[in-house]
Amino acid sequence: MSPAKRTTGSNGSESRAPKKKPAKKAVPAKSAATAAQPAATRPELVPFPEASRPAGRSGKYVYCIIQTTEPRRFGPIGIGSDPAEVHTVSYQDIAAVVSDTPLEVYDPTRENVLAHERVNEAVMRDYTVIPMSFSTVFKTSEDIVELLRSAYDAFRDVLVKMQDKLEFGLKVLWEPETVIREIEKEDENLRLLRQEISNQKGSTYFARMQYGRLVDSLLQERSEKLVAEIFDTLGAVSVASRTNKPIGDKMILNAAFLVARDREGDFDAKVKEIDARYENLILKYTGPWPPYNFVNIRLKLERATDAE
Repeated sequence: MSPAKRTTGSNGSESRAPKKKPAKKAVPAKSAATAAQPAATRPELVPFPEASRPAGRSGKYVYCIIQTTEPRRFGPIGIGSDPAEVHTVSYQDIAAVVSDTPLEVYDPTRENVLAHERVNEAVMRDYTVIPMSFSTVFKTSEDIVELLRSAYDAFRDVLVKMQDKLEFGLKVLWEPETVIREIEKEDENLRLLRQEISNQKGSTYFARMQYGRLVDSLLQERSEKLVAEIFDTLGAVSVASRTNKPIGDKMILNAAFLVARDREGDFDAKVKEIDARYENLILKYTGPWPPYNFVNIRLKLERATDAE
């Protein structure tokens, strides 16, 4: 068993862009943010229809929302073939972290998604962030200010709740055949049924059906027990958790954990403890990330429909 390793950042590690999936052309999705606004004051969000996209126009790509009263610059780390300068657009004590961009829809390629993540990772070293969906682009800085103004209370509420908290991802996998062999050693009924199938002459259809149902039941019981034990262990060092749908037949847990920044070392230690305790489990541990799975303020914006 290889020890669990935590992969971080935009360095070729398992990408989380995201647990939220990269948005399709209708952006943003659920873990971006904000509340509904009056139609007359809604800021405009691209994409433009292909036929009316203005050539040469530039917009603002938004990565996340932070709390700050001072303008900030984060360097030339933005999305694009020539990384753009990343800076803030502010309203009162909150700000959007943005870079200049052509008015276009970015394809969710690995390079683009990692560039989006790279900015959020750089910002979250010093700030609590509300991550925006991939390819969230506004026409003007004024539109972004209107977004911050109209959803100010919602953003401030989330920033307070997420203050100094980080997200970690944990996927747990096993080899079903290995687990079945272990269960057969422990469960006499399953072992006898396997022997009956091996010794029986002629059709073994009904015996195999019975065996399969029993295996499925015992695997489910085993996985639920393991998952409960893992949550019990990590619950003591995390603020909250969320389960996502497992991927494939080998994954028994796909979870995100919200962890206070000052408990990161404790959470790491508990993950290593789990890895050492369960010999036949494979752990995929990632983070820290912005709280993608724990921010759910919906964005309702008016998309631009014509070139001006």
